[in-house]
Amino acid sequence: MLASQIDLVEFKPHHLEGALALSQQAQWPHRIEDWAMGSSLSKGVAAVHRDRVLGTAMATLYGDDVATINMVIVDEAMRGLGIGKRLMDFALNAASGRECRLVATQDGLPLYQKLGFREAHRIVQHQGLISSVPPPDGVEWANASDVAECMSLDHAACGMDRRDLITYLANNGRLAVIRRDDRVVGFGAIRRFGRGEVIGPVVAENASEARMLLSFLLAGKQGQFLRVDTSEQSGLALWLTELGLSHVGGGIAMVRDGKPRDTTTTQTFAPQTFALASQALG
Repeated sequence: MLASQIDLVEFKPHHLEGALALSQQAQWPHRIEDWAMGSSLSKGVAAVHRDRVLGTAMATLYGDDVATINMVIVDEAMRGLGIGKRLMDFALNAASGRECRLVATQDGLPLYQKLGFREAHRIVQHQGLISSVPPPDGVEWANASDVAECMSLDHAACGMDRRDLITYLANNGRLAVIRRDDRVVGFGAIRRFGRGEVIGPVVAENASEARMLLSFLLAGKQGQFLRVDTSEQSGLALWLTELGLSHVGGGIAMVRDGKPRDTTTTQTFAPQTFALASQALG
């Protein structure tokens, strides 16, 4: 097959089955519902030949400032034809001048470096069958009026305007919150993903409160499959391992066209992101 015979088209719902087949080939854990979530929040492209999906890429736009580039995958039999570069060019053009972030595998690192991405930090993936975790005091399930505060905390922590993502998580998963003086000062989300459930994002002032949020979300899940993606510097790795969530890999967080962070905030503390929504969505 010639590269010129492969078309790039806008990712549509009828591409989901083909995309799922690619992720299964690559042994990704994604269900078709996980693909649908990503595509609903993103601008996506599919590389196709005679209606067969040979590759995908997505750009998830967070406001006017930041985008994550994700779901970049090419059929293993079609590699070496430049499809990955074409998909990345589409995603970067869709990002339209925004700071671009992604989590790279070791295999993808050379391409991303050529495209101007630089390493920011390392991501560690923890997953497994959770042990018994007692629910902590001081954490409760969020209500509808808390969602806007969770959006504000998330933006302050990661520098991305992810209101659409937080709304999706509130509607399709559950949010837990820590309150102080009648204000939300930390939150965490849990939703269905892959083989079980994934927790993230988790935003808190410090690691102690991050562990409280995680413990609340893990409570009652004994024997169930859970996943948490966090950064190496979060300080949670040993604790997660002790709970039964083994370190099974991760990736390299990379940035292109990084912009200075606006650290101005109305909060009286500095929230931090302790767990990602996913490696794709940041």
